[in-house]
Amino acid sequence: MSMHSSLIAYLTITAIAILLLIGISTPTTFLAGNFHIINFQSPNLYPEGITWDPKNQHFLVGSLHHRTISAVSASGVMQTLISDPSLPENVTVLGLTVDSHNNRILAAIHALKPFPPFNALAAYDLISGNRIFLSHLPSFKSSNQPIANDVAVDPTGNAYVTNSGDNYIWKVNYLGESSIFSNSPKFTEYPVDRDTPYSFCGLNGIAYVSNKNGYLLVAQTNTGKIFKVDADDGTTVEIVKLNKDLTAADGVALRSDGVVLVVSPEVNKLWFLKSNNEWREGVVFDEIDLDFEGYHTSVVVKERDNKGYVLNGYVNEGILGNFERESFRIVQVGSLKERESVKNVWVYVMMMIGIGMVCFLYWGFQMGKLVKNIAKKIS
Repeated sequence: MSMHSSLIAYLTITAIAILLLIGISTPTTFLAGNFHIINFQSPNLYPEGITWDPKNQHFLVGSLHHRTISAVSASGVMQTLISDPSLPENVTVLGLTVDSHNNRILAAIHALKPFPPFNALAAYDLISGNRIFLSHLPSFKSSNQPIANDVAVDPTGNAYVTNSGDNYIWKVNYLGESSIFSNSPKFTEYPVDRDTPYSFCGLNGIAYVSNKNGYLLVAQTNTGKIFKVDADDGTTVEIVKLNKDLTAADGVALRSDGVVLVVSPEVNKLWFLKSNNEWREGVVFDEIDLDFEGYHTSVVVKERDNKGYVLNGYVNEGILGNFERESFRIVQVGSLKERESVKNVWVYVMMMIGIGMVCFLYWGFQMGKLVKNIAKKIS
């Protein structure tokens, strides 16, 4: 083997060794799929809703059987933040959101059958836990069974609450004054399979999209549709044209990059959606299978790092009368296609670094030879 070939082999081996060292030192949690699982315990809690408190850096969960809102840390330490015995007995704390601009927690309150109807939005101070208001939500006389389910908030403090029983949206302003905000006929123009166990559940998960023309994205469980609703007056409602329906869609969460996450506890799926035209159209670019256990009703995104988490609240057990469970989970989730894309980018970057190192080392060698030759000529 010539000296030149030996040198190239040496440089290549050196570059590969350095490349491996760089790869070892590169964070691999996301690439390897070592997703975070948070186990927490509270007897008979059965939380249906979850949100993220960016100020205090913890999750907030409601309860099927308790009139409470609890904080859950990343390590699974749980603390009851709000206990409101003034609420009627047997109500459920369903959807939750944090109004960061006004330092308050908003909670959709509902009484499940066979208890007397009760639907309200409660607002609590994020620091003290004191109740700011309890806004009773109006209903039509022809209402079947209103269900205050999920809630979203805009930057000015207006809250939007989905009515899953009657397919319309309430609005509660900053002062706690409530009204029926959007009752579009488009919400009821799609056929519903009455043989499904979720046929009664209409508008469900909701997210507010903040831009110059703010709007709401709302999932409808019994049709699998996503609606775009103008947040100005609620009269402009469009069906988001997707490449597939989202069977039994429940919770909805929005990432800062515009990607929307939608979860279904009935088919144990999590979908990843994106749009490049403000949700006139969209595409489901990935879906992942979730564990059969846990009944994943809600999904949330941590604002700082855009990581998604689903709640395993076992609400189906609680509705059936189980009062014995103590353990629940919050599970980090991510798009497999996005992970693969990130992985491919890292492979490309590493290859470029390796090639660059080989070129640099070879250039250094050539420069060394040149210097030696010049030195010989001078001497």
